[in-house]
Amino acid sequence: MVSFLSKSKQAKPKPPEAIDWAARFRELSLTCNDERLRFFYESGAVNPDTPLSEVPFVALDFETTGLNPRKDDIVSVGLVPFDIHRVRCRDARHWIVNPRQALAEESVVIHGITHSDISDAPDLKRIMEQLLEALAGCIVVVHYRYIERSFLNEALKARINEGILFPVVDTMELEARRHRTGGSIFWSRLMGRRPTSIRLADSRLRYNLPHYSQHHALTDAVATAELLQAQIANQYAPDTPISEIWL
Repeated sequence: MVSFLSKSKQAKPKPPEAIDWAARFRELSLTCNDERLRFFYESGAVNPDTPLSEVPFVALDFETTGLNPRKDDIVSVGLVPFDIHRVRCRDARHWIVNPRQALAEESVVIHGITHSDISDAPDLKRIMEQLLEALAGCIVVVHYRYIERSFLNEALKARINEGILFPVVDTMELEARRHRTGGSIFWSRLMGRRPTSIRLADSRLRYNLPHYSQHHALTDAVATAELLQAQIANQYAPDTPISEIWL
């Protein structure tokens, strides 16, 4: 028994290194060249001590041509602002954009966006100002940060020769902290069970949230916003500082 506990403690990952986002934004605002990007950074970052009850969030979701941000591109963007009590669907935005890479058959099957849908769609650069204005001053919330943060960074590099950096709350990471760290994952393996699924739909089910169709950027953004609200209500106090859950 003692050896089991020792192993589970050893398996627990270290918390990510804290980043002073306010200082980083100030630095980036002085070095970036694009006016739209400068506006985003000059809007500032939320103070790390800000309680969750006072944080302005915006859920963000992309559908893409594939999973490699250096080779693939964004085909749709969905976002919705919210706080821990309310999702502001009236202020939600959804865009279909024309990617720089051809649509792959496999991705069309997943997100349902076809060649005819993108034929008259704008390039991401044309909606960039609206997108950055919607994200400015907010904490971006995603389900699996390696899609939205990486794809937006690479997409901007390809269009304005500058990337983007910002803090996120990753609802998948929050589920992983609860279900896939330390003893929980060790005991699941010991008992021959599959690890608990932390996919968006499965995570929502654990909080008794309704089922939504997947792979539509706006629907998934709303689903992610609701999931974070449920996670906070069940696992965190309203006065918990945002620094405990952002990355």
